[in-house]
Amino acid sequence: MSASSDQKKRSFPGIEDVGDPPMAKKRVGEAGKRRHIAALILARGGSKGIPLKNIKMLAGVPLLGWVVRAAVDSGVFDSVWVSTDHDEIGKVAEAWGAKVHRRSTEVSKDSTSSLETIQEFAGLNPAVDVVCNIQATSPCLHPHHLKEALALITQQGHESVFSVVRRHNFRWLEVKKGGGACTEPLNLNPAKRPRRQDWAGELIENGSFYFATRQLIEKGLLQGGKMAYYEMLPEYSVDIDVDIDWPVAEQRVLRFGYFGMDKLEVLKLLLCNVSGCLTDGQLYMSAGGEDMVSVNVRDEIGIRMLQREGVEVILICSSGSPVSQALADRLSQRTGCELKQDVGLSQVEALMKPRKLAWKEVAYMGNDEEDVDCLTLAGLSGVPRDAPVVALNATKYACHSGAGQGAVREFAEHILLLLRKAKAKMEQDRIRRDMF
Repeated sequence: MSASSDQKKRSFPGIEDVGDPPMAKKRVGEAGKRRHIAALILARGGSKGIPLKNIKMLAGVPLLGWVVRAAVDSGVFDSVWVSTDHDEIGKVAEAWGAKVHRRSTEVSKDSTSSLETIQEFAGLNPAVDVVCNIQATSPCLHPHHLKEALALITQQGHESVFSVVRRHNFRWLEVKKGGGACTEPLNLNPAKRPRRQDWAGELIENGSFYFATRQLIEKGLLQGGKMAYYEMLPEYSVDIDVDIDWPVAEQRVLRFGYFGMDKLEVLKLLLCNVSGCLTDGQLYMSAGGEDMVSVNVRDEIGIRMLQREGVEVILICSSGSPVSQALADRLSQRTGCELKQDVGLSQVEALMKPRKLAWKEVAYMGNDEEDVDCLTLAGLSGVPRDAPVVALNATKYACHSGAGQGAVREFAEHILLLLRKAKAKMEQDRIRRDMF
C-alpha cells in the first residue's frame, strides 16, 4: 500500500439514521462534522456481454453478493448501496444487506459513464461525504482491502484512493506504417530485457474500487486532489467482462474469495427442510397405495459428514409438505437427526436459545418463500438449484445440484470447506501473533 440532473432531490430511508460505525471517531472533517462514507455498487441490468451478469451465480453466490458481503462485513461504511435500473438486481441487493438506489433512465444508457451515475447518487444524497465505487465484477474483494484503503482517507487525509495490481508485463505500441504493422517498445529496452526479480513492475488499475470525496465527484473526478493508490495482490485482482472470464473467476473465487469466514468459525447447527431439499418435493404412490419419496444416498452421507465434524443437523417438515409424518420420521431415523414440524423464524430462534447460539453459528437450507427469513439471517444458507427465485435471491449459496439430487451433500461439502478455511486462517493468525 502506498500514497503516490434536472431530477428533484430525494432522500432515501435510513441514510440519516445510521449508527456510528467502528471508525466514526476518525471521520471528523474540518467543521467538526462526522463524515458519512457510503459504498456504491453500480449494477445496470442491460449488460451486453453477459445478460444480467450482476446476479448470475458465481461459485454458488450471485456475482453482486460477493462485493456486497465484503462491503457490509468491512464495518467501515455508514451505508452500502446498489445503483440499478432492474427489479431483480434490486431484490438480490436487498437480500445481501444493501440499500437500493433506483437510478434514473438518463443514467441507465449504454453510453452512460460510471461517473455520471455516481454524480446522480451524490446529488440525490447530500448527506454523503465520501463515496466508494465498488465494481460488482470484482468477486475476490475482501473487507480488509476496503478498511486499509479507507484509512488513507480518514487517517492520512487523501481525497481519492483507488485499487491497483502490480504487473510485470512488457508493453509494445502498435505503429502502422506504409500499410504494414510494426511496433515500438513502451516500457523496456529490448537490448537489455530485465529479469523479473530486477524489475519492480508497473501499477495497473484493477478496477476493484475507487474512493473519492464529494468535492471531487462534483468536479467530475474520481481520481484527483491528494491521491493515493492501494495495491492488491494478483490473486485478488479478478475482473469479469465476457463469458470466457467466468470459469476462471469461479476457480479463483473458490480459493481466494471472501466467504464471511469470521462468521463460520463456530458453525454448530444446520437446519434442513426435508421436502424440496432432501427430496425432490414429489410424493410417489405404490400399487398398494403406500406413500413413497425418493432420497439420494449422497445427501445422507453429507449429513453424516457434518455430524462427524460436530455440526448438529435438525430436519424440518411442514404440515403442508407432501412428505408425510411417517416418512419424515423414517428419514430422521436413517440420518440420526432430530425432526421438527412446522418450523418458522420464531421456532428456529426458540431452538437456538437453549443451545445459546447466535445466527452466525447457524446454517439453514430451505427451498421456498417460507424459508426466506431464515435464509437471510443464517450465518450460511443454501438452496437447491431448482429453488424458486424468491429463495435464490435470499440465499448465500445456490447449489449446482437439484432437490433430491445431491444438493444437501453439496451444501454439506461447502460448509466443511469453509470451516476448514476458517480454522486454517485462525491458525495462521495465531502463528503471526506468536512470531511478533
